[in-house]
Amino acid sequence: MFTIPQIVFTAVFLLLGLLCLLYGITVFLVQSGSKFYVVWFAGFVFFLLFSAMTLFRLFGKIPLPVRIIGIGILTLGFLYFLFTQFLILNHFADRAPDHLDYLLVPGAQVHKDRPSVVLQYRLDTAVEYLNANPDTVCIVSGGQGENEPMPEAEGMKKYLVEKQISPDRIILENKSRNTIENILFSKELLKNETCTVGILTNNFHTYRSVALGKKQLKNPIYGIAAPSNPRYLPNNMLRETVGITKDVLLGNMSF
Repeated sequence: MFTIPQIVFTAVFLLLGLLCLLYGITVFLVQSGSKFYVVWFAGFVFFLLFSAMTLFRLFGKIPLPVRIIGIGILTLGFLYFLFTQFLILNHFADRAPDHLDYLLVPGAQVHKDRPSVVLQYRLDTAVEYLNANPDTVCIVSGGQGENEPMPEAEGMKKYLVEKQISPDRIILENKSRNTIENILFSKELLKNETCTVGILTNNFHTYRSVALGKKQLKNPIYGIAAPSNPRYLPNNMLRETVGITKDVLLGNMSF
């Protein structure tokens, strides 16, 4: 005989699992080049397992110490997730002063004839800043991925030139494969350590990019947050928590 709490919790876990599955399919269909959508499919399996364990009262068969440890790990993990999300959200509206010496734009996927949507948000924001500050030089940073027709930096420069930004104001860094390399490889292109640098990226990516910049560069660093598609924010925000964790563990940045 199933109790009402059993039925309710089973239904909740099933619903959460289905939401993870549907969202994972949505992210997969974007074909962004990242395989992070697998996390949402893993979430589907996780909640499906929890729903079965709730329905058939399997939790009671797990030894109490194991249950306590498991609940403790899940609680700490959730609190850590909330902490990183607070850090990310706190930089969603970052703006930099005018007349920066350099504007550094990290790359993202480029297609044959256009930048990806997430990259276009960055580049359109860069165009606005560069038009308002004609003395600022733009560094576009990004190498070529397996599923890309050209280095990201080249696609970015092409887009900026089409938007009437002079090629003389654009410096290419076309070897980097991730955010930390965007920073380190672009560092070699700066005139000196006193130049002001604005790191312009999507709002969900601003905190980590600026933290990496401040750790790796001696220059004055400012963040500039470009918009992003709200539909994919859950995926991007969760992915950033993973990215922050990896970079902190590797010593690339500090909280």
